[in-house]
Formats: sequence, structure tokens, C-alpha cells
Amino acid sequence: MNELHALVVYVPRTHTEALLAAIGDAGAGRIGKYSHCSFVTAGTGRFTPLDGAEPYLGRVGMPEEAAEDRIECVVEAPLLEGVIAAVRATHPYEEPAFMSWPVEGWRRTEGRFESGSKFG
Repeated sequence: MNELHALVVYVPRTHTEALLAAIGDAGAGRIGKYSHCSFVTAGTGRFTPLDGAEPYLGRVGMPEEAAEDRIECVVEAPLLEGVIAAVRATHPYEEPAFMSWPVEGWRRTEGRFESGSKFG
């Protein structure tokens, strides 16, 4: 069983569907016999572009707010690098905000549950 990672990505609402498709196609959100599984919540992203930035939204030195979605999903460790590459290729921001970490995940294997983590 591969180690599982949680992945959280913040994306402008206008790009949510494209990003969900890209990371799902790269292997994120595979749970049992399902693919492209995720949870999406709406929020407001806040940032100030600094000197040298080339912001997708806003202007250097000016605080900005954007309607964004928080995408959460699981990714098996061997697929994580490809999923992150899909985030960077699809996300409109020059520096996408995302994070991942290993999680204690339990998956059904032949009628029993098996840990997907190095801790189980």
C-alpha cells in the first residue's frame, strides 16, 4: 500500500474546474474504484504582490482579494510529483498556494482495512 498525502490547493474560482480535471487526470483523488474525488469550499484569498512579481490579479504593492476555492484531495505518494506538476501547469498564479502532508489513511483491501501510511 502506498503512503497517502493530503493535498490542499487554493485557486481562483474561475479556474477550479480546469484544476480539478488536471489533478484528477494526474492521479489525485483516487479512492477505491473512484477517481477525481475532492472536496471544494469557497473563500476569499488575500495577497499583496511584491516588487518583481507579475501578478495574475492586482498590482504590485497593492493589497488584493480574490474569490477562490480550496480544493482538498488525497494523493498516493508515487503520484504526488506529477500532481504538483499538473497544479503548476494549470494554475493561473505565478506562485500557486498549495500544501501537502502525509496522512493516516485507511483503505479497504480484500475485505479488510489497511493503513496507507508509514505510521500504520
